[in-house]
Amino acid sequence: MQGRWTTVLGGCALALATVLAPAWHGVRAGPQLAYLTEAGTTSVPIGWAQFCELNAADCQARPARVENVTLSRAVWTQLVRINAHVNATVEPVTDIDQYGADEVWTYPISGRGDCEDYVLLKKQMLIRAGLPASALLITVVRDRKGEGHAILTVKTDRGDYVLDNETDEIRLWHATGYRFVKRQSQDDPNRWVTVGPATAPTAVASP
Repeated sequence: MQGRWTTVLGGCALALATVLAPAWHGVRAGPQLAYLTEAGTTSVPIGWAQFCELNAADCQARPARVENVTLSRAVWTQLVRINAHVNATVEPVTDIDQYGADEVWTYPISGRGDCEDYVLLKKQMLIRAGLPASALLITVVRDRKGEGHAILTVKTDRGDYVLDNETDEIRLWHATGYRFVKRQSQDDPNRWVTVGPATAPTAVASP
């Protein structure tokens, strides 16, 4: 069990989570709170383009309304539950080992997948749980080893949070140690934008 979680799989380094996702504590905003800044339009990952060819209904452009998640206790519980559930039930495997090809983005219906597959399933489950699709953005980063990795960024009224298959802990973007590269645009999931430096800190009152 331990061995399969510590193997580096095709740029999606996976590690067994050693801490539980944090319990709700108001998720108080501090001076470090900031949102990632979006720059210009950039290239669409080939894996996303191919995924959309087979899952057109899940790639509908331009949501009726662009909105962030209002981070309440109930929403936090959903995020924690779904992140931990997908991390625990999907077995990590490379695309080469499973499909004999690189960059195959798909739902892990086989019970196995790499980082993009974890992200797709988490996004689907959160949308079905009632969270706005425009706040759930597939994001490409460079991990601590400089390797490509995919995570799900959740845009909330308290900052940009990250759901990651490497840990059950849900963290603000700046606590991940990742270098952010690009992600889906909020107003069109088929348009990808460069992301990087954060905006000025924003204080948000705790409920």
